[in-house]
Amino acid sequence: MEFDRRPEKRGRLEYEEALTRRDEAQPIAHTGHHYMEHERHDRGGAAVQAGSGPAPINTYVNGTTRAQSPPWREDDKDGHYVFELGENITPRYKILSKMGEGTFGRVLECWDREEQDYVAIKVIRNVQKYRDAAMIEIDVLRVLAKHDRTGSRGCVRLRGWFEYRKHICIVCDKLGPSLYDFLLRNSHRPFPVDLVRDFGLQLLQSVAYMHDLTLIHTDLKPENILLASSEYIRVPGYKSSQPGKHFAYIPKSSQIKLIDFGSATFESRHHCSIVSTRHYRAPEVILGLGWSYPCDMWSIGCILVELCTGEALFQTHENLEHLAMMERVLGPIPLKISKRVDRKAEKYFTHRGTLNWPDGAISRDSIRTVRRMTRLRNIIMQSVDHSAGLLIDLLQDLLKFDPSERVTAKEALRHPFFSDQR
Repeated sequence: MEFDRRPEKRGRLEYEEALTRRDEAQPIAHTGHHYMEHERHDRGGAAVQAGSGPAPINTYVNGTTRAQSPPWREDDKDGHYVFELGENITPRYKILSKMGEGTFGRVLECWDREEQDYVAIKVIRNVQKYRDAAMIEIDVLRVLAKHDRTGSRGCVRLRGWFEYRKHICIVCDKLGPSLYDFLLRNSHRPFPVDLVRDFGLQLLQSVAYMHDLTLIHTDLKPENILLASSEYIRVPGYKSSQPGKHFAYIPKSSQIKLIDFGSATFESRHHCSIVSTRHYRAPEVILGLGWSYPCDMWSIGCILVELCTGEALFQTHENLEHLAMMERVLGPIPLKISKRVDRKAEKYFTHRGTLNWPDGAISRDSIRTVRRMTRLRNIIMQSVDHSAGLLIDLLQDLLKFDPSERVTAKEALRHPFFSDQR
């Protein structure tokens, strides 16, 4: 399973266009279409346009309309389900929009006729390995739901699943945009620190809940943290990079939901060697030292920095450069870590156990990129107007090189950053 690069589909045109249309009419609005879950890579497939294709097929029985399934179509070359807007997936669900597309399938916004509500349906590709992965995700979602009857633990709620024309379909609540969507819409302007505190508190609560169930998420990132609501407030006084737009967007509600459990792993199950999207990957994963719950905590540290600054902390695609960036921001990798790396990672270090940098750099540009980075304290002080000291202290606990010294989710929840809001 490939996690090495950031998803190319991070630009969400549907979301941006929906915001733009509503900006012209009112300062507070609902956006139209959002991703329910974010996969890791695009695999082709053109966006479906409203009004294309045949009208939905219905029959009339005793004066009432009964929704019918569309004509049979072959899947596309990648095994994706082919559909038209306005059609039905079973008589229960009417397709309203395409919300997203990724490695595992497509996410569709649908109208649930039985519940009279909007839902998001993840339609899995008709490829066996993705079908197998979907069943694992369903099992994880069931476990999360079983121990969270009220839905208060901050994980997306599984409404049900079914198989339709050889495609596994996972039905969940329809949510708002991801935290990355908001950063993107604001031209990567960071969130206020008070919002970051709210987001961080909820994220840690959700992860602590997962860890109590012996589940490790393994793919925490802003794309996989969704706002529960699409409502936002337009705040004046911010000079955007977009001509004529001197305002920013702030979520009207800070409530979030954690999504995408397709890579979640029980602690007792097999651990593949590589997990996490590159930017949020813990050093023990890169160095082949094995991983467990602490890899989620490292990802949370990277996420909090990104929410405060507007940009990913480690923007790289290469292991040695990534490790050099870590050292630039956090200090040298301890010898007790570098001396235990697996054979594949030995090439990143000298015989003395120090990082082979800059001698091992792939280019001068790579050296310049790392050199431009600064220490964690400076990064936060430049971006946070208050509570900076407490946040820096929390981040230093989250971003320790040694996973055994890294703070746990429950310990992080007790940090003064979340209790002292001066």
